[in-house]
Amino acid sequence: MRILGIDPGLRYTGYGCIDSDAGGQSSTVVEAGVIRVPQKKPLPERLAYLHDELTTLMQDTKPDLVVIEQVFVHRDRAQTAMQMGHARGVMLLAAEQQRIEIDDLSPAEIKRAVTGNGRASKEQVQHAIATLLGLPEPPTQPDTADALAIALAAAARRRA
Repeated sequence: MRILGIDPGLRYTGYGCIDSDAGGQSSTVVEAGVIRVPQKKPLPERLAYLHDELTTLMQDTKPDLVVIEQVFVHRDRAQTAMQMGHARGVMLLAAEQQRIEIDDLSPAEIKRAVTGNGRASKEQVQHAIATLLGLPEPPTQPDTADALAIALAAAARRRA
C-alpha cells in the first residue's frame, strides 16, 4: 500500500510517501520533502498554491491513502487555528478530488506508533523514522520527519 503522510502547515507543509508491505512490517520511502508556501501573498493565494502543489504531488506519487495529522492549537491562538483549518480543508479537498482514501491521526497516536511514547520529542521521532525506514541518518527537516512518521503510523494502524 502506498501512503502519503502530510504534516499540515501554512508556512511549511511536510510530506512523506511510503510503500508499505501487506503486513505493514516493512516500509520504504517513495518521496519526502516540504512544500514551502509563499508568505507574502494573501491567504487565498497561499491556499491555492498549497492545493496546486498537493494535487501535483498526489498525481505524481499516486497514493492509496492520504493521512493528515490532526492539528492541535492552543485556545489563545484562535487566528492560527482558523488558518490551519483552512489549510487542512485544502488538503482534504485535494485528496478527495483525486478520489484517494483519507484518514487522520492525532500527534500522540503518531508518536506512540513510531517511538512507543505518545509524548516523544521531535528528536526521538526523527531517530525512530531513520531506524524504521533504514535511512542513513534522520531527516534534517522536522516537517519531513513528521510526515514520514504520519505515514508509518497509518501503516501500523492498518496492520493492527
